[in-house]
Formats: sequence, structure tokens, C-alpha cells
Amino acid sequence: MGKYFGTDGFRGEANENLTAEHAFAVGRFLGWYFNEKKKKEGSAERARIVIGKDTRRSGYMFEYALSGGIVSSGADAYLLHVTTTPSVAFVVRSEGFDCGIMISASHNPFYDNGIKLFNGAGEKMDEETIARIEDYLDGKTEKAPYATRENIGRTVDYVAGRNRYIGYLISLGIYSFKGWKVGLDCANGSSWNIAKSVFDALGATTFITGAEPDGTNINRGVGSTHIENLQKFVVEKGLDIGFAYDGDADRCLCVDEKGNLVDGDQIIYLYARYMKERGKLFGDTVVTTVMSNFGLYKALDEIGVKYEKTKVGDKYVYERMSEGGFALGGEQSGHIIFSKYACTGDGILTSLKVMQALIDKKTTLSKIVEPMTVYPQVLKNVRVKDKAAARGDSEVIFSIAQVEQALGDTGRILVRESGTEPLVRVMVEAESKELCEKYVQSVVDVIIKNGHKVD
Repeated sequence: MGKYFGTDGFRGEANENLTAEHAFAVGRFLGWYFNEKKKKEGSAERARIVIGKDTRRSGYMFEYALSGGIVSSGADAYLLHVTTTPSVAFVVRSEGFDCGIMISASHNPFYDNGIKLFNGAGEKMDEETIARIEDYLDGKTEKAPYATRENIGRTVDYVAGRNRYIGYLISLGIYSFKGWKVGLDCANGSSWNIAKSVFDALGATTFITGAEPDGTNINRGVGSTHIENLQKFVVEKGLDIGFAYDGDADRCLCVDEKGNLVDGDQIIYLYARYMKERGKLFGDTVVTTVMSNFGLYKALDEIGVKYEKTKVGDKYVYERMSEGGFALGGEQSGHIIFSKYACTGDGILTSLKVMQALIDKKTTLSKIVEPMTVYPQVLKNVRVKDKAAARGDSEVIFSIAQVEQALGDTGRILVRESGTEPLVRVMVEAESKELCEKYVQSVVDVIIKNGHKVD
């Protein structure tokens, strides 16, 4: 992680620690940098950079600031307008763009925003380029020259790119959804004008909630971070299944026909089993993060599926999947990656794949995940002055070791620094919620006692 960019882009409160000036500077650097790369490759064409945004009010400001910086450096900016993060990645890799930008703070409240960057392959931007951007923001390198006269870039309205992404998703629906009553919670975010179009086209009877964005209500009481909204919706409407997305729709959580949550770990389990049964799971292996539930690993062991663990972040999951050639990976939070079809988490794609498994096996969501027991889990976030100092405190480390010894092979503890916020996250999984709370609090108490917590 750098000074500005964390595990998922440059994120902060709009016009506080992420400003229009930051966005303009990032745009200037990217326009210049990719134009220079083209020149070195012997191309006379301008660099082309595609930009999407979610429904936050500050998105307009950052969209114009980024595109202003890009065109002032002589590159062209293509505007998808309100769209999903995975659609930006899709358009970049399928239509020959040099770079992609998504303006979003994902599941964060509306007053936060972020700048996510993708390379020409539609993958999260490499660390070397991110480091160069940070040096530019800090004035450690010369300012990119302004383009003049006919060399100034242009902006292009590119809603057509988003529409092609919608068509791509529809093309992946190999079965008709006719007869299925499906609920979609779009978090008042970027999927609000995409998800229903896809499910309607595939024949579902679609019911939608969280689809009235006003610039300030993204993720507010709706979406994957407030799954209770969809749970109530599914039960009240008598639906067969429900899917909840986050603000930029790179996550998906499910609700079964009984109103129960089916999280990312359960999605990985059901689809790993489905792929293995058809001989489609390369290496009989999935990629998870260290935050995946203890119950997932036990369930995978029972069906003969191996697993690898990465740091938290779908970026790291995808990197390991690429290295090993693996087909399926993801996070408990709902970032699920199907590497044959996408190189980032894609909430709507995940929905389609869950539907495919259910229809093919002629079953319900509650039945297909029944063999997996989800261990009780308690997670507490402690806002601290210094993440590294709190996590590295010798007394904190000793308290963690005590919990590990007490749990043995009946659970686990994970204490880690947040990649995007000044938080230390303390998580325990055990046979009962009471044990989880007891052991989490024992570590949190040490963090507080030693003066690391910010009030």
C-alpha cells in the first residue's frame, strides 16, 4: 500500500483527503504516461482511457477532473457514465483501451469516493505504475507537459461500451430464467440500470429494490452491506431467490427462498462443487482469502476440493488465480471471480452463475448450500492511531497467541490491518458466538489498554 492508493485504489472523503485536484493530477499523469508508452511502441495513435462512475454526487466532479487531466495531456477520455466496476474492466480488455478508471468507493457511504485503475488487460493496475503516480502526486517527478493545438485530447460519450457489457452478460445466460421470481437489491448504486435489464432479458420475473439513486443514498440501508433489506424483500414478495450488490456491483451476496443469507464463502462452495462435478474445476482448487470461514474449508475438504489463501482483496485473489491457472476464487464479502469470464469480482456475473447451477441441478439455493456449516464469526474493527504499531505491539501479539492456543483446531483468530482505513480488524471463528465474542474482546481490550485506539 502506498500513501494514496490502498488495496483497491485511491479512496477518501470527497474534497477532504481526495480532491478534484488529486483527480486532475492523476488524469494528467495517466494521459501523459500512456501516450509516452504508445510512442515507445512506435504507435502514432493517442492513448485512450475509459472512465466509469457510480451514483455518488461527487462522481461528476471527479469524472470531469479526471477527463480534464487526461485530455490536457493529449490523450482521449471515453465516458461510460454510471456503470459498474466490472463493466469498466470488461470494456478496457475487450475494446483495446490503454487504461480504465472507475470512480467509486464501493460499499463506503456516499461522501467517500475513490479512483480505481485498470491496465490494458482489464486487471487492477500494477504496483510499479501506482508508485509512479504517487511520486507524481507528491511532486517527486516533473509535471507532465500540457498538450497544445491539435494535440489536445477529446472526451467521447461512450455509453455504447456499457451496453455491450450488458449484452455480454446476457450472452452468458445459457438457461432461461422463466418461472423464477428474482429479487435484486442494487444498493442505489451503479447496477440500478443494468441488473434488471439482464434478468428481464433472460426471462426472470424481476423484483427490484435499492434502485432509486439520488447521489446521497448509495449503500444507505440497502445493498450487500445491509442484507437485511433484501432478506425482508424476498420473504414479503415470496421470491425464489435474491441478489444484493454493493455500490459499484463488484460484490454479490445472495438470499435464499427462506430469507437466509448466502455469503461469498457459500457461493464459492456451491460453485466449486458444481464445477468439480462437471470436471471444470482446474486442479480441483479454489482461491480464497485469509478471511474465509472455517466452515468453508471443512466443507471443501469433504468434497475433495483444495484451496489456497491470499491476503484480503480481490486483486490478490486474481493474481494467485492467474499464476496457478485457477478458475474460481473470491472473498466472503462477495467478490467472486470466474477467471474464464472476468478478471475482477463481478456481482451480476456471480448472480448468473448461481442461477446456472440451480437451474442445471433443479434445486433451490437453500438445498445446494445445506452441506456447508458456517461457523459463528465475530469481527470488530478498532480505529487506531497507527495500524502497524497496534498490530505489532508485543502484548497484542501475546493475547492473539493465547486465543490461538485456547481454540486449537476448533476455530481460529485473525488480526489484520485494514487496507483502506485506519483500522485493525479482529476476527474470531469458533463453535459458538459467545466464544467468538469473548476471544475478540480479549484482544480488543489489550489494544485499548495500550493506548492504540482512537476515540
